[in-house]
Amino acid sequence: MKTYDVVVIGAGPAGLAASIEAARRGCGVLLVDSNLKPGGQLIKQIHKFFGSREHRAGTRGIDIARDLYREALDAGVTVWLDTSVYGIFAGNVLAYARGLLEMKPSGGAVKADRVVLATGASENAVNFPGWTLPGVMGAGAAQTMINVERVLPGKRVLMIGSGNVGLIVSYQLMQAGADVVALVEGLPRVGGYGVHSAKISRAGVPILTAHTVSRAFGDTAVEGAEIVRVDPSWKPVAGTEQRLDIDTICIATGLRPYAKLAMLAGCRMVHSPILGGWVPFHDRSLQTSVPGIFVAGDAGGVEEASTAMEEGRLAGVSAAASLGKVSAAEARAQREEVEARLASLRMGPFGKPRHDAKEALHKAGECA
Repeated sequence: MKTYDVVVIGAGPAGLAASIEAARRGCGVLLVDSNLKPGGQLIKQIHKFFGSREHRAGTRGIDIARDLYREALDAGVTVWLDTSVYGIFAGNVLAYARGLLEMKPSGGAVKADRVVLATGASENAVNFPGWTLPGVMGAGAAQTMINVERVLPGKRVLMIGSGNVGLIVSYQLMQAGADVVALVEGLPRVGGYGVHSAKISRAGVPILTAHTVSRAFGDTAVEGAEIVRVDPSWKPVAGTEQRLDIDTICIATGLRPYAKLAMLAGCRMVHSPILGGWVPFHDRSLQTSVPGIFVAGDAGGVEEASTAMEEGRLAGVSAAASLGKVSAAEARAQREEVEARLASLRMGPFGKPRHDAKEALHKAGECA
């Protein structure tokens, strides 16, 4: 069985960044991802990032993914795509299956001195009558269809959820040729950035706050939907029902950390609503309660792509330092640089709650 210094599971922004940093410090790194393309969520983000230059403001997510992948290969990272890790056993033995998407499955196991879990997040669902009809899908799935597979999921769309994902995917659906009939939000306010909501409002999409979908109609696929206003206790207000002529319902009601491998490994889990639900406890170096296993990105708490990349860098540095690839002083200085950038991302009305949630997570470990 081959042994790697570091095995990184997940080739999204966090996993790519972790691989690069660990490899640049002399680690033998294997990066594994179940998809055919590296980049995770970045490969379907055709919009330009904003913020600071150090966080690649003005660059499209798909271009950031391409650059990170090139950096990983240049750093000597071994990359296995179309490969799923389905088990973690004692001694960091990882069971994997390869070739599933190409219908040429094979399997085996590798051993890792250190593991970085960068497995991302999954979409939350909303249950309502008709929610299992074809045509009801996560907004992330719709984004994959239009931006990666070049397939329009439907012609007339109802979007549920006004966070940044719902707002951005609505705009991209319109760019792809769909008519976004309405966006409904259960809360009395828009959840995402004003710059995104303004774009679709200017395009004529009604954003109905304090509204939700009550049912979908159709025999074999979505043929329409009913929406209704809700009161402050989320109860439908009788007489406010509206029927919409649509063929697609996209759900953008948040993400939850995809942390099944952490659970399999026996990592202690902590519940954090702000970070998306159950997350593996991790200290400030991003090491979990299981020695030698680190977590980075949305798997350790749902945040933005820039934050995921910074956490990936931190995990890569930490894993390399724990193997003695860099001195303790160097590692401390490098971690402080990353932590300063993370602090700048966790400010303001959107970032501060996540900063506080991370601090609470660290304190939970200190008190355990």
